[in-house]
Amino acid sequence: MSIVEFENVTRIYTSGEHEQKALDNVSFTLDEGKFVVILGPSGAGKSTLLNMLGGLDSPNEGTITVNDRDISTLSDNELADYRAATVGFVFQFYNLIPTLTVYENVELVSQIAPDALDAKQMIAEVGLTDHLHNFPAELSGGEQQRISIARALAKNPKILLCDEPTGALDSETGVMVLKLLLSMAKNYGKTIVIVTHNQSIAKMADTVIRVKNGKIREIIEQDNPLSADEVEW
Repeated sequence: MSIVEFENVTRIYTSGEHEQKALDNVSFTLDEGKFVVILGPSGAGKSTLLNMLGGLDSPNEGTITVNDRDISTLSDNELADYRAATVGFVFQFYNLIPTLTVYENVELVSQIAPDALDAKQMIAEVGLTDHLHNFPAELSGGEQQRISIARALAKNPKILLCDEPTGALDSETGVMVLKLLLSMAKNYGKTIVIVTHNQSIAKMADTVIRVKNGKIREIIEQDNPLSADEVEW
């Protein structure tokens, strides 16, 4: 069953008289509960695509349907509600609030998400119960990313959007974070969308969407994706 549909989506950014077509007539569907990798070089349009799906940006043309709802026509307030209820975000640089403890960073989402999960439970799921009262600066990069995953999943979103989630980590820590991300998302029945230029991560995906110069170049369905332990990093 599809949860996302992009139909003829175009996004153009303007600066003075200059126009940059970040997405050019893009169409695809994503199935519920799948692990999807959007793959491409820098400037390909990957992050723009993710921002569209996350309700952080809107298309100039075309429609984006999520859960049978056209989000491309929503007002700013409606998009804010959509982001709070439907999508969770995991970024490359964690975006934790430095003046809040680990627990406070995760618990914060309960104030905006209508069906938030228990913060302590999600912190336990990522194996960091002993760090509830630590501040982000007291954690390693891998631990901070694990907390950002706990925070994203605590919102109880239908879709988890990840922008280069291992880009700031060493290879060993990155593999650990990917395994955690996948196991938790699958255990909680989430659709995962990862934007990356890392070919190895693509080998783990159910669906790979290759993007270049704002266009979909290829969509690959993988019946038997590799596990993180099987991938050569």
